[in-house]
Amino acid sequence: MELRQVGRTGLRVSQLGLGTMTWGRDTDELDAAEQLRDFVDAGGTLVDTAASYADGDSETLIGSLLGTKVGRSDVQLCTKAGIRRTANGRGVDASRGALIDSLDASLARLGTDHVDLFLVHSPDPRTPFDETLSALRLAVTSGRTRYVGLSNHPAWAAAYAAAQLRAGGDVGLAAVELEYSLLQRGVERDVVPAAEELGLGLLAWSPLGRGVLTGKYRTSLPADSRGASPHLSGFVQPYLDGASSAVVEAVVTAADGLGRAPLDVALGWLLGRPQVSSAIVGARTPAQLRSSLAALDVQLPAAVREALDDVSAIPVGYPERW
Repeated sequence: MELRQVGRTGLRVSQLGLGTMTWGRDTDELDAAEQLRDFVDAGGTLVDTAASYADGDSETLIGSLLGTKVGRSDVQLCTKAGIRRTANGRGVDASRGALIDSLDASLARLGTDHVDLFLVHSPDPRTPFDETLSALRLAVTSGRTRYVGLSNHPAWAAAYAAAQLRAGGDVGLAAVELEYSLLQRGVERDVVPAAEELGLGLLAWSPLGRGVLTGKYRTSLPADSRGASPHLSGFVQPYLDGASSAVVEAVVTAADGLGRAPLDVALGWLLGRPQVSSAIVGARTPAQLRSSLAALDVQLPAAVREALDDVSAIPVGYPERW
């Protein structure tokens, strides 16, 4: 598997990342172990998790597999903090104390003294951004993480964070992680240009459009799919509309013409986009992961790329386009 540089840092990660949002809840230990072995055997390195995934059980499961199924040195761990469960449901807290406490708890669950990449999971409008950035600096200088970044933040936040951290002279912003696929190209308005200018790597979550780009939802709602799951149906529903269907049909048409699966086309398109360091695939089962691993050899003809660009194009206006 190709290793890609994360922005202008020395960090190099596998072009496909292993997402673990379902681990510890929909993906049990046996399936998780098989996924991890298959992923590493294929040359994969980046394992993406978060303190909020399955309320920490995802990290605990990963920690139980490190040293038994694969070595710690075989993978690069990326975790996120800033979203946590409260008495009133999930809340956002990117204060210094919350981020560092969350990171320490993540390290304990993962059974390691450091992660390779630590991200702020979501913007927190109640916490001064400078305080959030001070936690990222502390995370690096204390040895808890090697690199830091932002997840689900707008371009202005990435630009401000990069400038503020760089001004300190000892820590830089390495990456941004956002949703990016043929069904969600909003990052192209300003995040992608900002990442290119600032030298940030882009980690793309849900590169298969929350599973919709595989074509599984074209005619029905499979009983074993996320769309039918009581806790994930709302995650899939936004992409079951008419506009998304037109994109899915274009992907299916391209796949039929190339003799490939729709997943191959969708993933091939995303991995060919500028600034993308890794596409993070959240496979629920080992079979789903193997399908993604098999797609890495796809080479989309220029005409197919252009057609997919056109059918999935997003409106871009002032001030992004003058």
